[in-house]
Amino acid sequence: MVDVTFDATWWVVVLLIVDVTIRITALIIVPRNRRPTAAMAWLLAIYFIPYVGVLLFLLIGNPRLPRKLRRKQSAINDYIRETSASLEFGTLRPNAPAWFRSLVHLNRNLGAMPIAGDNGATLISDYERSIAEMAAAIRRAERYVHVEFYILQSDATTDDFFRALEEVAARGVVVRVLLDHWANRGKPYYRKTLRRLSAMGAHWHLLLPVQPLRGRYQRPDLRNHRKLLVVDGVVAYMGSQNVTDSTYNLRKNIRRGLHWVDLMVRVEGPVVASINAVFLSDWYSETDEVLTDEIDLFSVRSGPGDLDCQIVPSGPGFDFQNNLKLFLGLLFAARERIIIVSPYFVPDEALLLAITTACQRGVHVELFVSEEGDQALVYHAQRSYYEALLRAGVHIWMYPKPYILHSKSLTIDDEVGVIGSSNMDMRSFGLNLEISMLVRGEEFVRDMRVVEGRYRDLSRRLTLEEWLNQPLRSTLLDNLARLTSALQ
Repeated sequence: MVDVTFDATWWVVVLLIVDVTIRITALIIVPRNRRPTAAMAWLLAIYFIPYVGVLLFLLIGNPRLPRKLRRKQSAINDYIRETSASLEFGTLRPNAPAWFRSLVHLNRNLGAMPIAGDNGATLISDYERSIAEMAAAIRRAERYVHVEFYILQSDATTDDFFRALEEVAARGVVVRVLLDHWANRGKPYYRKTLRRLSAMGAHWHLLLPVQPLRGRYQRPDLRNHRKLLVVDGVVAYMGSQNVTDSTYNLRKNIRRGLHWVDLMVRVEGPVVASINAVFLSDWYSETDEVLTDEIDLFSVRSGPGDLDCQIVPSGPGFDFQNNLKLFLGLLFAARERIIIVSPYFVPDEALLLAITTACQRGVHVELFVSEEGDQALVYHAQRSYYEALLRAGVHIWMYPKPYILHSKSLTIDDEVGVIGSSNMDMRSFGLNLEISMLVRGEEFVRDMRVVEGRYRDLSRRLTLEEWLNQPLRSTLLDNLARLTSALQ
């Protein structure tokens, strides 16, 4: 009988070598071109749980789009910059402050269209009215309809929206549709929605599809989070609302009684061309189709107002965090008042510093968030910042259960505001493709103040005394979630 002995020493040596190799390699690779907080979070994950940490890093450690998509984004940015350099987009309002002109110039350098004057903007804060108005606008289409939404579902609430698309497609209007793949796959009505789009003859494509068997793959949690609709290049809608029921048709939301509260804006005027340019760039990224020969982006017309508007796209296809830089510029420019509405508020160091510094300068700062969260990690990470904000003097308003305040806006003083799809969190700054509209005009900010006032009337103010009485288990969850939020 042969005596076979197993010497585990060699396995220990091999595992030790692999472990040391992983740690040294991580020190070389992880911090490169990455924010220190994100690099530290990844290094901690790799050091404490090396094999799981490495697997996660390989799966979601690259916060950038694939090189091919980045090249496409760069090409469309160059095209827009070159072809629009000498064009006039309406008459701008006089006496813009120097900081505002500088901010517009920054946006332009980062990939935004030129600022446009002579625009009209109407806020829509009622969820179902927004869908009804978009359906009505679609029915007036004569040439084309461009639809791009993070989540797009054909359900009872959105049926009229889809019927409007079917009606115009039947009379020869070109309907182009983009929807995020990962956000919609596996959701209620996903297959039904795609079948309905195909049956009406719409040209539809999935955004950022995760389909490795078809050679289409990138970090799976990169999202195209934009929400926009363009009709004939004449009227556009954008904001925070997806085309779906206010419960998102999810059983867990229905069981908890959750409903989303959103804010959209209808715009007319030269800025519609800028919103259309964002759609066309996303269309080109997914299809390789260049539609600028068919659609003249720069044939613009004046709108029913005199607002100055600039569209700022952002996302991992750009070299810089365009939306974060826009928000920071506005926060440091504010002199009297800052009002932030953001359902997911997880600031980086720069944003937190800008907000607390504003308070210390004597600026009145308010933050509107939801009392209840729909995403546990983000909800707890957000809560971890409340104490610092309250101590700095920020007025935090909690929108009541069972509603999720999903609107996304920032207004400063009496003349300037931003509305769009971007949250104030590290996901929106680094991983999501977003669209924001910078607006200068007292009438727009007055309308925003009305909406903010309604939110305030429905909300309760969180006090530092109340917050300090939070149970220890909540503080622990908040702090753990805060650490994971930096894994980008």
